Parts: sequence; structure tokens; C-alpha cells
Amino acid sequence: MKVFHLFFALCFLRTISTSPLRYHAIFNFGDSLSDTGNFLLSGALAFPVIGKLPYGETSFRHATGRCSDGRLVIDFIAEAFGLPYLPPYLAQTKGQSFEHGVNFAVAGATALQSEFFYEQKLGSLLWTNASLSVQLDWFKKFKSSLCSTRQECDTYLKKSLFFVGEIGGNDYNYPAFVGGSIKQLQASVPLVVEAITNATSVLIEEGAVELVVPGNFPIGCSAVYLTLNPSTNKADYDRNGCLKAPNAFAKYHNNKLKAALVGLRVKYPHAKIIYADYYSAAMRFYHSPRHHGFSGGVLKACCGGGGPYNFNNSARCGHIGSRACENPSTFANWDGIHLTEAAYRYIADGLLKGGFSTPSLL
Repeated sequence: MKVFHLFFALCFLRTISTSPLRYHAIFNFGDSLSDTGNFLLSGALAFPVIGKLPYGETSFRHATGRCSDGRLVIDFIAEAFGLPYLPPYLAQTKGQSFEHGVNFAVAGATALQSEFFYEQKLGSLLWTNASLSVQLDWFKKFKSSLCSTRQECDTYLKKSLFFVGEIGGNDYNYPAFVGGSIKQLQASVPLVVEAITNATSVLIEEGAVELVVPGNFPIGCSAVYLTLNPSTNKADYDRNGCLKAPNAFAKYHNNKLKAALVGLRVKYPHAKIIYADYYSAAMRFYHSPRHHGFSGGVLKACCGGGGPYNFNNSARCGHIGSRACENPSTFANWDGIHLTEAAYRYIADGLLKGGFSTPSLL
């Protein structure tokens, strides 16, 4: 009987220590890689294709405003901690409960304020003006509805997980898609990294204690970059078929971001600031697609209008002339820019169990 009681006690302790309710809420900031509906709700476009099938076809069987066939990294993170999917901030209705967190991410959002892009004559390219600073303002307004006293807020936010991004990718995409050089993009890296670290700092000052700050993806493996920057020089591609220069740039941004986070950890020793290595987590399936179940490929988009990488700007996914593959789970790339649910699942799993978060997310 004593042995049974000891076994039961050990099992009980194990259950407590691995409880999915480690966090009571998640708050997310970012762009289309984690938007769960804000862009659609903002009315930014009259007829956005992400508001109809085939977007959302895999898990939800209908479009949800996610730029994928199904779930995103942030959805898998919420599942892992036993929390519901994050509702978009703009979906607030009177009396609706948002106690388990909110998603402030907006597709097309930038780390830098929109004024920066208007000054650079790139304002007409912006999908949205809901930059990271705008999302922070939303959080501050929302916070006032969560708690009434400083102590109450501190208690609540200590049990919350904050995802600050991925954000910054669009700051580079907008100029890159109209011919901006890598050198031009590098010039804005310090500004982008500063915007991300400043936002992280603001959240800590507001009471956040555990924060995840993701880096950029290997954009040189993205169908849109591969299509817009073709080269006849084989030396421009790595052994996986990805473009070397954009990937080197992504690593440059990530290294600058990691260095900045070191400084934040010194400034806020009480906070746990986690770097999420999206780049390395994704490179696993670019290195060995079939090993990860991507028999359809990792460079070619599942949904598109033709071309070497199935990305055609005049027939993008959801537009006339495009079609989706029969089995998105065998593809890593969804629409040329965003990834499939299957790819996002691997990345989330890498953050949770694969050692791609520093320090560990678990």
C-alpha cells in the first residue's frame, strides 16, 4: 500500500510539474505570420483573399484571417499550454471574455512606424498602418480592462506569456519587393532591431515577465524571393536551392537582434527574455524535406498560379488563375510568402522541444 501511495504521489507531482496551465494567458504582437484575424477585421482591403478558401481549409474548413491553410505557430503554442486560440484584438465585443490572452498581430504590419515608409516613398505598398507601436497602444488600452490595481496587474501578467513577433520581416519585404538591394536593407536593420527591443522593454515596464522574441525566417528559401530574384549563377544558391544572399541577410538581422536582447537581459534581470530561432527551426525541413514529410516540396508553393516555384504575382493564391495543391501537409510553403500548417507545426515543436528557444521556453 505504501508503494502504491508513493507511486500515486510521484505521478501527481509529475502532473503538476508538466501542467499545461503554466501560463494563464498569451499576448501576441506581429504580422501575417501570427495574425489570427485583425487584418480582415480592420477592413484594410475590400475583398482580401485571406478571407475565403482555400485559406483556412486544413484545420478550420473556412477562412479565419490566418495567412495559411490552417494553424500558425502561435496556435500550436497556445495548444501546448492548454489555452484557447488567441482571439484578434479587433474582434472585441461587449461582454466577451479575453482573459486567456489576445492577438494584436496584423498582416502586413511593420516594426517601424508607417511614417518611416511614407518618407521613403514606400507608403503606397503598406497593407496596414498598424505597426508595432500601434499594437503596443492597443495592449495598453486592453490592459486597463484586465485589472484595476498595480498589484492585480502584476499578478496577472506574471502568469502571461508574451510573443513579440515575428515582426520586422515586412520592414525588409516592402523595399525588397520593389528592387531594394541587400545593402539598402542592411541600413535599416539597426532601426528595426531598436523598434523590437524598445517594444520588448515597454512590455516589461508594463509588467511582462516572460517574453519570446523570434528572429526572421530563411527568406532565401521563400518562393516569392526565389521568383523575384532569379539567377543564372549556380553559386548564388545553396545546396538546398535557397538563395544565399537573402538568407545571409536574415542571419545578419537575427544576430543583431540576439545581441540587443543580451543588453535587455542585463537591464531587466528579473525578466525571462527568450530568443526564438525561427531560422534554424525552419532550416531543418529545407535541408531534408522528405525526412520531415514534405514530399511535395519545400521551395514550391502549394497554392499559386504557376511558375518554377508556383508563385505568380498576377495569379497569387486565392486569385483567379491560382489553385491549391491537394495535400498541403506535403508542402512547406503555402502561398509563396507564408508557410503551411504542417511547417508551422514543426517550427512550434522545435521551439517547445527542439532546443530552438534560448533560454528554453519550457
